[in-house]
Amino acid sequence: MSTPHLTRPTPAAALVGDRRFLGHPLGLATLFGTELWERFSYYGMRAILIYYITASIAEGGLGIDDTMGQAVVSVYGTGVYLLSVVGGWFADRVIGAYRATFLGGLIIAAGHVALSLPGAGFSWTGICLVALGTGFLKPNVSSMVGELYERQDARRQSAFSIFYMGINLGSFFSPIIVGWVRHQWGFHAGFVVAAIGMAFALVCFIAGRKLLAGAGDVVPNPITAQERPRVARMIVIVAGGALALYGVVWTIQHLAGLDSGPTPRNAIVDTVSYLAVVVPVVFFVVMYRSPKVSGPERSRLLAYIPLFVAAMLFFMIFEQAATTLSTYARDETVLSFLWWDTISPEVFQSVNPLGIIVLAPVFAWIWLRTNDRPATPYKFAIGLALAAASFLFLAGASALSGDARTPAWVLGLVYLIQTLGELCLSPVGLAATTLLAPAAFRGQAMALWFLAPAAGSAITAQLVQVTRDMAPTPFFGGIGAVALVFAGVVAALGPWVLRRMRAADVAEGVHTSGD
Repeated sequence: MSTPHLTRPTPAAALVGDRRFLGHPLGLATLFGTELWERFSYYGMRAILIYYITASIAEGGLGIDDTMGQAVVSVYGTGVYLLSVVGGWFADRVIGAYRATFLGGLIIAAGHVALSLPGAGFSWTGICLVALGTGFLKPNVSSMVGELYERQDARRQSAFSIFYMGINLGSFFSPIIVGWVRHQWGFHAGFVVAAIGMAFALVCFIAGRKLLAGAGDVVPNPITAQERPRVARMIVIVAGGALALYGVVWTIQHLAGLDSGPTPRNAIVDTVSYLAVVVPVVFFVVMYRSPKVSGPERSRLLAYIPLFVAAMLFFMIFEQAATTLSTYARDETVLSFLWWDTISPEVFQSVNPLGIIVLAPVFAWIWLRTNDRPATPYKFAIGLALAAASFLFLAGASALSGDARTPAWVLGLVYLIQTLGELCLSPVGLAATTLLAPAAFRGQAMALWFLAPAAGSAITAQLVQVTRDMAPTPFFGGIGAVALVFAGVVAALGPWVLRRMRAADVAEGVHTSGD
């Protein structure tokens, strides 16, 4: 006898005739508004985070030096992406995407409220809560967009385009508004604005639940009674391994005297950084050695490695928007331009989302006109090369300026060049990941992609510490030069990557263009 919940239509089937939101189900408006306001809160908080951490206590900040502040913000970004893997797993195996998203939103809101309260204890608690909540919300709200459509529904790609427009609208306005509030009333007032944004996100999400027709309610792969002991062991092993690594790092730093003196190291920052680099390696080894992975799939997995490295290095540069580029905006940039007498340094972080809004349709047209050429590995190489070029350009501009500040348009152009790189690499990154990931690990493809920015941010956390007090010209120039070399290597490996992909397709009898 069938049970009612088994015969209930899927969300996509229930919404197939709903075209009330720009030709899409009205549930898309719910997720659009949720993500717009959540990104508003996230990027608003991130825009002022480095300034808050490094401002003196007298100025209302935490009084941490620039180097450690940059490392902390970098490892915060690392934590967000690592926790996205946890949040995605928790939704798939325990509570479903809707509850995971709601729980994440509540945790984020609590984090912003904590940040809005004076006191270092509240601040560190708030930063941790926002990272944890974002890890639960970020991967799952996106997955619910996909649940609104049948696989063959031609509106699916358009839906994600509308959804990502919401992301960039929230990301564009938040640094401007939160930065202005911070200048008027202080850091904690800025965090209050971020908290209000998250409150709006929760209101959108709760009020529009019925419009989702059950999207995100079902747990796709619930843990069975037989699996519970194995899952419990896995959690203990992972948690124990992380604690053991922290113990080793702390002991080495303490014995070597690295945790004291004028340039102390932080064991938590270094532990999270090392984890973010080790986890992708373990992930690849586990997949490659799994008996569930076929020979052709191993071929594709090897082909994916240089693409993953390119993405990791790209995000190493791209994610410095909230760290080194923010401090450069504050300390090394002329904060006036044309008719603007005073520019808030936070405003520069709005250049990227504005560029995405304007240029994404242009790139979509280019890929359409060129039949999606060049092939995937060359798009990765171009994206990384553009990120490298942005840092090389900034290094040259800072060298020409000498002891003077560089013009505002210089930093704006740096962000714009990186945006061009993002449009070449990021949109095709997840598609390449889902294409090349083994079938047994296809559900974890999103987790694999999130590990690239996690590792990139972790590398930045280490770089800013080992290059303490280095001038902008050698710092940005050195990173740009190394990244440009790797871009050349990825381009040179392009034919090899395509051969492995095509060989795997041939072995499986799959007809594909191979890119």
